[in-house]
Amino acid sequence: MSSQPQPPPTHPLPTNLPIPASDNACAHLTNLPLPSLSLSTTSGAPLALSSLTSLSLIFIYPRTAAPTESVPDSWNAIPGARGCTPQLCSVRDSLSPLQTLGIPTDRIYGLSTQSTAVQQEVVQRLHLPYQLLSDEKCAFVDALKLPTFEWEGERACKRITLAVEGGRVVKWWYPVFPPDKGVEHVVKWLEERKGDR
Repeated sequence: MSSQPQPPPTHPLPTNLPIPASDNACAHLTNLPLPSLSLSTTSGAPLALSSLTSLSLIFIYPRTAAPTESVPDSWNAIPGARGCTPQLCSVRDSLSPLQTLGIPTDRIYGLSTQSTAVQQEVVQRLHLPYQLLSDEKCAFVDALKLPTFEWEGERACKRITLAVEGGRVVKWWYPVFPPDKGVEHVVKWLEERKGDR
């Protein structure tokens, strides 16, 4: 008797996480051109971000923990930091409405300042059908002047979602909280955008 395929993992968030403040750190992003640089992807091929002419989504997150890594209280104490794995899973589980609204999987990306090797493990473990982009040197983060924070000697970008089209940012969401609900705001915006056309 063959075993049934295992469902993709889910990772519920703990309660009572600190809520990130709205500090207008992304107010400059509207209509901002994307930088002419390429980032490594989990597929192995670099992606030139300025080449994203069709409407695409970039879900930016701070970092994911390794399978053997326990999440310390110091990370949970940073407003908005906890929740990267639940966020990535929520995007994975929202592919159907996103595709219905005109966003195919090959125009959906996650992005963090972690290495491609770390991200490839995440893609496999979480069964992610979309690519992750590595901004390990913070080239994209710095070019767009995205808000970051330091944790244990590492620099991470705060959680932001970007909708880009024609090589520019056409919509942004920040802060994104709760992390696993952010994609719902994107779906709502896409529905409104479709209704206006």
